Amino acid sequence: MNLSSKIEKALNDQVNLEFSSAYAYLGMAAYFDQTPFTGFAKWMQLQSKEEIGHANRFFKYIVERGGKVALQAIPQPKCEYKSALAAFKVSLGHEQKVSAAICAIYELAISEKDYATLSFLKWFLDEQVEEEKSVGEIIAKLELVGENLNGLFQIDHQAGSRAAEEGKH
Repeated sequence: MNLSSKIEKALNDQVNLEFSSAYAYLGMAAYFDQTPFTGFAKWMQLQSKEEIGHANRFFKYIVERGGKVALQAIPQPKCEYKSALAAFKVSLGHEQKVSAAICAIYELAISEKDYATLSFLKWFLDEQVEEEKSVGEIIAKLELVGENLNGLFQIDHQAGSRAAEEGKH
């Protein structure tokens, strides 16, 4: 059961989007590495690795379905932000863009009656709910503490702890 050309293109675009997201997170990590917020830097590094893993899952799926992987150029990421909150808001925007793209592929797979792709995408749909929730929680905390340095460092520590825990798996 080979992929249709439309689904193959959409999946290749998703590979590119996932790699672009990984690069964007790496840019955010570079920003945080220039600040005292090492926990946020670790969190962004972990996110970058996760996005690479997602890209590789799409890559492998295209190949398994007899498609041709077509890698594309990745835009240069932003590496400067006004604040931790600004960086995490950009992060949420990336996650929402990825979610929308996966939903669009899902809709395309429905129209093409590509049930294997629908099954494949289920994991990503669930993952994106988790991703948006995770970033949204950090944004809510950052908005709550504002410019309070003690609060910022506590959230940074929590972000670094999460990164350390997930890095063990």
